[in-house]
Amino acid sequence: MTTLVYLHGFLSSPLSQKAQETIAWMTEQGLASQLICPQIPMHPIAAIELLRELIAPLKGDFCVVGSSLGGFFATWAVEEFGGRAVLINPAVQPYALINQYLGPQQNYQTGEIHHIDASFADNLRQFERKPSRLQRYWLLSQTGDEVLDYQAAVGYYQGCLQTIESGGDHSFIGFAQWLPQIWAFANTPFENEIDVENLK
Repeated sequence: MTTLVYLHGFLSSPLSQKAQETIAWMTEQGLASQLICPQIPMHPIAAIELLRELIAPLKGDFCVVGSSLGGFFATWAVEEFGGRAVLINPAVQPYALINQYLGPQQNYQTGEIHHIDASFADNLRQFERKPSRLQRYWLLSQTGDEVLDYQAAVGYYQGCLQTIESGGDHSFIGFAQWLPQIWAFANTPFENEIDVENLK
């Protein structure tokens, strides 16, 4: 059975609302053992090392659900190891935005202080991957995202399955209702044509 890997965003954690909703839903379905929801290290190189350690053993039988910066890492994971990715308001070229966050930054859930410097952008840049197997990706974006330009994601993931909702915000309002479809997408054979409306 497919493993779902939930990757939280920048300055976030598994305590975030979407991560907790994913944990709760998978548990309710009796699928808790099929979920990995790690605390991603702040430093990009450490983050990639952890993801490599967690994802490589899954041998392509996984789906990464990546929120914001987690979507950036999710794309790297699929290009590196196969599997699928569901991208929730993903960060596209996040290294271009790092100047807004230089200096001490506080994790939204844990309160931990992280110090961001210019090398953070350079480290992120080396893990950028362009989606090459378009059928492996599903973009979920809301046009009201106040942190990231949703149109950047629409362009970057052109040709991939896309669901764009009007309004909303960066947190992706109503995420929990999509979890049944996300799990169905994660378990759809690659050769099958995917229609979001029929994912149950």
